[in-house]
Amino acid sequence: MNTQWQRPHIIGVAGGSGSGKTYFARELQNLLGKDHCSILYQDNYYHDQSARFDGDGGSVNFDHPESLDFALLAAGLRTLKQGKTLSVPLYDFVTHTRKVETESKEPTRIVLVDGILILHSPEVRAELDEAIYFDTPEFIRFERRLQRDVEERGRTPEGVRKQFDLQVRPMHNMFVEPSKEHAHRVIKDHEDYHRALAQVRLHLATKFNI
Repeated sequence: MNTQWQRPHIIGVAGGSGSGKTYFARELQNLLGKDHCSILYQDNYYHDQSARFDGDGGSVNFDHPESLDFALLAAGLRTLKQGKTLSVPLYDFVTHTRKVETESKEPTRIVLVDGILILHSPEVRAELDEAIYFDTPEFIRFERRLQRDVEERGRTPEGVRKQFDLQVRPMHNMFVEPSKEHAHRVIKDHEDYHRALAQVRLHLATKFNI
């Protein structure tokens, strides 16, 4: 490790499912360079739901805070802050189990934490240096989630719609949207998105000389 290494600067990137936060995080990482910027995904930290999963669009609520192991995520951020390698859990969205294998992640100068509920969790918020929230209209978020869940997670369109109506929308209104108050920056529309990406990249590149 570089002798001039400094503690990672940790930025939360939050917003509803399909809000554009993951795309933003990946674009920012590409602009800053993967040697300087890494991403930690909330989706890796789901509790094992295999014993409770009862079908596509069933009763298991993946958008409720209790479905996530925030204590483990917060502990992982502290590990990176200490300059140690983190073993990131891997969640299988087809079998709804946590895989045996893990992914090793080295600390980088910038660490982005991507997830819909990260600003809801006091444990995770305590480890963040900055927070960005994507405030995106519901119809756009649904269209993006539908495409992702069908193409990447083996879901059916009917199951995705059922889950959105019964779980995603109410959980967004109850937990995700209120967490916006903890954000340092709120990004609302497409034009603001690109301006914000350029501003955040310039801010970080200048501040940390990367």
